[in-house]
Amino acid sequence: MVDFVRLQDILREQLKEDRNIKAVDASGPTLETAVTEAALLLDIPVRRLEYEITEKGSAGFLGTGKKDWKIRAYERVLIEKEKFQEDIFIDPLAAQKPVIKDKDGDSFVQLRPEGAFLKVTAPVGKGRKALEAHAIHELLGRGVKDVDEALVGQLIKEAEGEYVKVGDFDHKPVNDSMAAVEIAENEMKALMEVTRPGAGGCDITQENYIALLKSHRITYGIKEDFLLDFADRPVYREKVEAAEGLKPMDGRDAYIQYNFETNQSKARLREGSDGKVDFKELNIIQNVVEGQPLAKKIPPEKGVPGKTVTGKRIPAKDGRDTSLPLGKNVHANDDNDTVIADINGQVVMLNGKINVEPVYTVRGDVNLKTGNIIFLGTVIVNGNVEDGFSVKAAGNIEVNGTVARAELDAEGDIIIHQGINGKSGGSVRAGRSVWARFIENADVESGNMVIASDGIINSRVTALNRIICQGKRAHIMGGCLRAREEINAKVLGNPTSGTETVCEVGFDPKTKEELDRFTVSKEALEKELEDIKLNLQTLINIKKQRKSLPEDKEANMKELMERRQILIGDLKKAIAGIQKTGELLNGLTVRGRVSASSKVYPGVRIFIRDAREDVHADYRAVTFVLEDGLIRMVKYEEPDEAIQKGPDGYTTD
Repeated sequence: MVDFVRLQDILREQLKEDRNIKAVDASGPTLETAVTEAALLLDIPVRRLEYEITEKGSAGFLGTGKKDWKIRAYERVLIEKEKFQEDIFIDPLAAQKPVIKDKDGDSFVQLRPEGAFLKVTAPVGKGRKALEAHAIHELLGRGVKDVDEALVGQLIKEAEGEYVKVGDFDHKPVNDSMAAVEIAENEMKALMEVTRPGAGGCDITQENYIALLKSHRITYGIKEDFLLDFADRPVYREKVEAAEGLKPMDGRDAYIQYNFETNQSKARLREGSDGKVDFKELNIIQNVVEGQPLAKKIPPEKGVPGKTVTGKRIPAKDGRDTSLPLGKNVHANDDNDTVIADINGQVVMLNGKINVEPVYTVRGDVNLKTGNIIFLGTVIVNGNVEDGFSVKAAGNIEVNGTVARAELDAEGDIIIHQGINGKSGGSVRAGRSVWARFIENADVESGNMVIASDGIINSRVTALNRIICQGKRAHIMGGCLRAREEINAKVLGNPTSGTETVCEVGFDPKTKEELDRFTVSKEALEKELEDIKLNLQTLINIKKQRKSLPEDKEANMKELMERRQILIGDLKKAIAGIQKTGELLNGLTVRGRVSASSKVYPGVRIFIRDAREDVHADYRAVTFVLEDGLIRMVKYEEPDEAIQKGPDGYTTD
């Protein structure tokens, strides 16, 4: 009989996946919020998250077009290497594919009271088959006699992994392998120590191990797969873990998942389409609209009881509930798990509560520190609005300082306590009225009135109803002013300057602007049509003389004819627009007047409806009105004091 060394396993066991791949859908107002939500749903750290964006979000504009970010997230699959105690990230797609690991086939011998048994396992991948000679050597080495070598050969060939009796042996019970069981760690583990069998002694099978454990009251957490392998490859005189209890898992407490950035001072810079970051767009204000979900309570989880290896139940604590952080202008939904905004405004956290504020206050100036302001309520600026910045509000805008070369846009009133110095570039637009101490070199537009106490200088001012300039220095000098009902100032024009001051009343300024656009368009179209007509006539004359045209001239003539048809259609639209807006203007019944309580200087040009009057002399305390199609002067008419009071009784005085 020849001695040999039984081959060892090249790879001990197949790598096991740490968790099954699981996917969840998450959403939020920002990508960061959506990723955080996905990590919470999967109960893993963000660093172990894989995700794909299913829908990009948008912040919208003034509450419209807002969309949440949506992602589909996965947990990264982790594997453990036997030689390295560290996590290794692998491709989740690769983890879904079966891992084929090369493994040699093997043979195992077990001595039982019934006889000698042999099990042969098949190779895996490129592993080698078990050798018949090795199997026979193992059997002979354990003192097995009457070995059925033909059956051994068949088992080696079939390699079905089941124990089959292949011979007999002289059983000596005193030399049987023995196992001792120990219950440890407050009955959370069962340890087992096995002695090596002597000559003629039997091995312990998996069934024997399980029966032994149960005889020691161990009924839960028995590691049957481990014992199956341990019966084939026993480790002697070492304590091994044969059963493990289940530790109790306390339920996770309820928590609030916020749909907005709770850090109010955090700037959210955005990169433009050109790749540059606009540092004026800090996006510090978080606008919300009525009915918008602001936060959601994730309910507490039930605790999962544990169990000892002897079957005793170990209680677990349920997660604690929490209340919704309800502040001002918010409410809970019917399920009492979501915070809903009651109004449009800014969502803020104050003393741990969610509030929606209808007023946003800038403590100082609007500048690089604050960035541009966009708010779905009223904005109050305690300082100035500096050059190049903008303030846009769905409510009112009130500025305690001055407005420079900036942009203000409000759906309500705009109140500027000092004044506007637009430096020939600023613009102010209000859905209702504009109130300012002075307006200089700016473009101002309102849906009702423009009221200034200290004058309007070299500005373009448009008001749907009235422009009132009343005060000690209430001059209107230079620029173009349009109002449907009235323009009223202390002084109109300038005695020392040739700057033209144009005052237009008696029509809807918006309709008049639309009429002007149609008129300019009509004139441009007619001029282009005339040019095309001349060019076409030239080409037609050449073709008559030469009977044909060169290819490029023929193509040019075709293009001119096509362009002429387009221009004719556009001209018809412009003429129809002029007719329609003209009818609207003619249908107005407003009287229209231009007044100066102190003086009107030469150089002032007055339009009342279709009539025009150029002032060539000084006039005192006069009102210009339209009578019988002509502009006439009458005694000065005071503006109505009631209409000069602003929001909450505010006046520019």
